[in-house]
Amino acid sequence: MKPKTVGRVLGIGLRVAGRVAGERMAGQGGRQAAPNQRVVGAADVSAAASRARQAAGRASRGLGRGVGGFLRPFGRVGRIVWLEVAGVFFLLPVLVFGAWMWRERASWAHGADHRTFVASAVIVAVFLYLGVTSFWRAWRK
Repeated sequence: MKPKTVGRVLGIGLRVAGRVAGERMAGQGGRQAAPNQRVVGAADVSAAASRARQAAGRASRGLGRGVGGFLRPFGRVGRIVWLEVAGVFFLLPVLVFGAWMWRERASWAHGADHRTFVASAVIVAVFLYLGVTSFWRAWRK
């Protein structure tokens, strides 16, 4: 929308509202206007307000499209960085539980710490999958 159009619409609405407010403050609400004055009714005010709302809506949509176009490349980079950071945090439990699993490797089948080994193995497998796929998705974008 052109700035002249927005200003014109908002200016008309402001002038009409100012005229109505001025008449009410002067106490001319129920009196007849002079022959050279125009009587402003509620329909004029609502029509001007409606045009002003439409102009403001078009201007805000245009602004939203412009800001969205400007931020689009940053959004792509932000998604990639988010996936890489998430991948790092998913790989941290792999390091911790991987070391724990390595310590308990002797009891993988029937030892005293069989449950600890199996739980560590499951956690390592899940978080390794999540970390690797997170980096893979970041690489694909």
